Amino acid sequence: MMGMKKYSWSSSMSSGAMVVVYFVSLFNVAASNRRSLLDNNLGLTPPMGWNSWNHFRCGVNEDLVKQTADALVSTGLAKLGYNYVNLDDCWGLSLRDSQGNLVPDPAKFPSGMAALADYVHSLGLKFGIYGCAGSRTCSGTMPGSLEHEQQDANLFASWGIDYLKYDNCFNFDINPKIRYQKMSDALNNTGRPIFYNICEWMLYIADINEFFAEYAKPGAWNDPDMLEVGNGGMSFDQYKVHYSLWAISKAPLLIGCDICNMSNDTFTILANEEVIAVNQDSLGVQAKKVRDFGEQDVWAGPLSGNRTAVLLVNRKAMEVRIDVLWPDVGLPENAVVEVRDLWEHETLNTTFQGIMINHLTGFTCKMFVFTPLST
Repeated sequence: MMGMKKYSWSSSMSSGAMVVVYFVSLFNVAASNRRSLLDNNLGLTPPMGWNSWNHFRCGVNEDLVKQTADALVSTGLAKLGYNYVNLDDCWGLSLRDSQGNLVPDPAKFPSGMAALADYVHSLGLKFGIYGCAGSRTCSGTMPGSLEHEQQDANLFASWGIDYLKYDNCFNFDINPKIRYQKMSDALNNTGRPIFYNICEWMLYIADINEFFAEYAKPGAWNDPDMLEVGNGGMSFDQYKVHYSLWAISKAPLLIGCDICNMSNDTFTILANEEVIAVNQDSLGVQAKKVRDFGEQDVWAGPLSGNRTAVLLVNRKAMEVRIDVLWPDVGLPENAVVEVRDLWEHETLNTTFQGIMINHLTGFTCKMFVFTPLST
């Protein structure tokens, strides 16, 4: 399975809470139990932070985690909401110890995970770790948690873990409802609030993510995987498209690059407070693609305060015209709106009614917030 794209579903977990929806209907739980997800105050908005996998893969160690945590604080990213420091695969030894416990690789993590968590916590940040619902993790380098769910959950809680990314490799085709629920119950039993992020393998990302928009809500978010901004291979404008799609889709904003050595352009994208505000809006409604011209998209979703977030995406290399029609974005045709451009950081000097005409150069986007002035 290595090399395939992953699709994740995120949920906040604590004692007494349960997993609710995974993809269309992995766990069928009563509405009253869904509401209990919010009681722990985790996941009220999509989580933000950093994950080691996209850039570092298995090249992780204690110093890297500490330096990244330091950089989140020193750059000001932590103040913008990036407060999870998540260690992905390859952190442990290949075998469990004589007591059946997972063992951090002493060459990579000589101080141990509890001490590392303490360091991250001392900076006002949260610490996350990786596990797998199979016999091995997806890298194949360390044991998974299959048939060790409660033991591993207890260990994670004892270390002070705040976030568990739980993958889906080497699973013997055992029903994921069973495997994921076991870890959910195990985490609940620890009594420690831990944000629970479960993964499944899929081939498409942003477009597939939209199909599950109705299941996104405070306490449970669709996760198309970590951000690639700053990892190379895309232009500045293409990274803006990528970040904008994740933000308006209410996806977790987990930085996947080397924060300690990121460029000014990368920081500019990751630190756009106006785009972050759309992602973190308290209404918690994932945007949908409301018009599709093949390689030209219009995405829209409601925000608190009777506002609407709108994203235009040009997937072509040439300049195109993309119109925003009020019925498409859920506005009355006679509504007069004020438009804020979130990447230019300016309120447009004219109001609009019924339609907004835009011209986008190749492989770019425009992102707006519409505020009705009258109807």
